[in-house]
Amino acid sequence: MKNIIDEETQLAERVFDERELYIAKRMGFSDAAVAKLWNTAEAEVFSFRLEHGIKPVYKMIDTCASEFASYVPYFYSTYEEENESVVSGREKIVVLGSGPIRIGQGVEFDYSTVHAVKTIKSSGYEAIIINNNPETVSTDYTTSDKLYFEPLTPEDVLNIIELEKPKGVIATLGGQTAINLARSLAERGVTLIGTGCDAIERAENRDAFEKLLSELGIPQPTGRAVTNIEEGIRAAAEIGYPVLVRPSYVLGGRAMEIVAKESALRHYLKYAVEIDKDKPVLVDKYIYGKELETDAICDGTDVYTGGIMELVERTGVHSGDSISIYPTYSVSEKVKSKILDYTKRLGLGIGIIGLYNIQFIVDSDENVYIIEVNPRSSRTVPFLSKATGVPLADIATLVCLGKSLREQGITESHHSGSKRWYVKAPAFSFSKLDGIDAYLSPEMKSTGEAIGYDNSLHRALYKALIATGINLPNYGTVIVTLADEDKAEALPLVKRFYDMGFNIEATTMTAEFLRAHGIKARIRRKISEGSTEILDSISAGYVSYVINTRAILSGVHYEDGAIIRRCANRNNVTIFTSLDTVKVLLDVLEEITIGVSTIDA
Repeated sequence: MKNIIDEETQLAERVFDERELYIAKRMGFSDAAVAKLWNTAEAEVFSFRLEHGIKPVYKMIDTCASEFASYVPYFYSTYEEENESVVSGREKIVVLGSGPIRIGQGVEFDYSTVHAVKTIKSSGYEAIIINNNPETVSTDYTTSDKLYFEPLTPEDVLNIIELEKPKGVIATLGGQTAINLARSLAERGVTLIGTGCDAIERAENRDAFEKLLSELGIPQPTGRAVTNIEEGIRAAAEIGYPVLVRPSYVLGGRAMEIVAKESALRHYLKYAVEIDKDKPVLVDKYIYGKELETDAICDGTDVYTGGIMELVERTGVHSGDSISIYPTYSVSEKVKSKILDYTKRLGLGIGIIGLYNIQFIVDSDENVYIIEVNPRSSRTVPFLSKATGVPLADIATLVCLGKSLREQGITESHHSGSKRWYVKAPAFSFSKLDGIDAYLSPEMKSTGEAIGYDNSLHRALYKALIATGINLPNYGTVIVTLADEDKAEALPLVKRFYDMGFNIEATTMTAEFLRAHGIKARIRRKISEGSTEILDSISAGYVSYVINTRAILSGVHYEDGAIIRRCANRNNVTIFTSLDTVKVLLDVLEEITIGVSTIDA
């Protein structure tokens, strides 16, 4: 540690010193770290390195433990002398992977990377992957022609490009991590294949996106990008509470919240996010409605929509944490037609070349609003590809390589639908992540997903839910604790549990409400009143489900709920914080218990 600190001091004193830079690079200093010490731009450090021949070499990972000679094209960088990566004379395409799996971005993004590589190889190019996650298929050294196990940073990617000199780089198949590199790579002269920087900017820059939507006549929730706290307070007052707030360019809805009053918004802007002119926060009107999404491919002339997926949970729950159903089960042909129209107009208007994803809100009057457009592959591409049998990532890769949809024989505008039901259900790891709140919100918390499919929607739902590892008993006790605004909607749901023979336990106010409507409910006093009755019930082992909702419109949140949710997780009791999910669960339980079916025609 002392050696590193000493070198940092030396480096700061010897600005643009060739020998000192070489020593620093051998010790692991990044160009960005050197640039900070030299008070210059990272690009300047990179150029200085190249001018003086300070480049990494690439060592092969020895899969044979030196027992015999072998050449396995699986490399890592180091600042030494001998380079073991043999550069061929073939035309090369580099595909950027999705980096480490973490909450918000998982292995589903690796699907697109792997399929792209197979298509690139079959098209006659040398396929090179840059990725640094040992648990993905893309980092299996048999997947690509060459694999560089390197961090997904501008410096490390540019070092490889400097060595390999590829025809181009695809940055839109590795999720948000890869696409965030597009701008810095393009500014250094790298050729991006597929969707370019201008299109990415139109989709992800708030001002540019709003201008485009206005030109296309496509509505979105009223909103504004703000750069300081007071501006945010004024914007929310004009828009009207509740509002959805989030940082721009987020991954997995990180730090995204629904805020119902000024004090909560002030607290959010002060403590939850960094806010300045370079890091604006988006303040949008929260619209309560159904959420749907599409994955589509645009070649610059035509658009193919892979399908429309309907999310079970209404707006306010991140799409990655929602149960997703294909084909749609409750929206009209008019809404579907409008979604397909918007998908086509946006793909062409933004200038997408390849895959993109759009999320929509449909309100009670069947108005369709755009939430956002992701100018890249999304986490639903594997699901939709499996559900429809259409290899979206392969088709999109050929589009990126210059082969239009029509040249590929795709002349229809969208997938015509399916006779079977396909359900994508999220999987959570709350029991393993101690301290995390299980309440579903705009910030993604799931760590995986599973698919169920069947001719019956309820059976498909049952298969998907079981596959995620949750318990679905059709007997026992349900603990109910509800926000006032949810009680009327929850009443018929609780009655359905009651009619199936479940015992009901509830907090005082909820129990009194249920009793007034003919449901026998045992009262359990609140934790905030000094009681442990609810926690004792959960810990006793006879509770099958906990239903716990939190007020959105009033913005009043109690610590009791978080304690109950943590207790349920520790005791492996299935917990629901969205009434939409409860409704789906009851449909499934009624079908497997008494043969009732309410959704299937």
